[in-house]
Amino acid sequence: MKSKVGLGYDVHRLVPERELILGGVKIPYTKGLLGHSDADVLTHAICDALLGALGLGDIGQHFPDTDSAYRGISSLKLLANVVEYMRQQHALIGNVDAVVIAQQPKLRPYIEAMRITLAKVLVTTPDNVNIKATTTEGLGFTGTGEGIAAQAIVNIIFS
Repeated sequence: MKSKVGLGYDVHRLVPERELILGGVKIPYTKGLLGHSDADVLTHAICDALLGALGLGDIGQHFPDTDSAYRGISSLKLLANVVEYMRQQHALIGNVDAVVIAQQPKLRPYIEAMRITLAKVLVTTPDNVNIKATTTEGLGFTGTGEGIAAQAIVNIIFS
């Protein structure tokens, strides 16, 4: 069996009057992420990692912010489209390992829900989806609360 690895990264600015959604889960917070879609940086990073492993470019090529069809869309729907690309190439998730980089809010209480939500869309089990959260000790744009970033690495297996 052949396998491939992909790496993804995303970042969005935190702003008032937006919902904060990470890994498809609504997180109670005073700010949300600004973007054309729901701006779910975690799901976007996983999409980019999968697209990279498939050799299909990046999320902006497939779901451009210039296309009104994606305005306000749930990033889980974008991920479902990427999973369809995987199916077309006869690929399955080996595993996903991701980290959300944010000073606030504290994410530990929501990580299990993120794993379950993402695993369902990825057509795998939660034990194949690992999510971590870290701060930057007050440094940089994530440390000052200006934004949130996420990184993901995936392994996909071709049948």
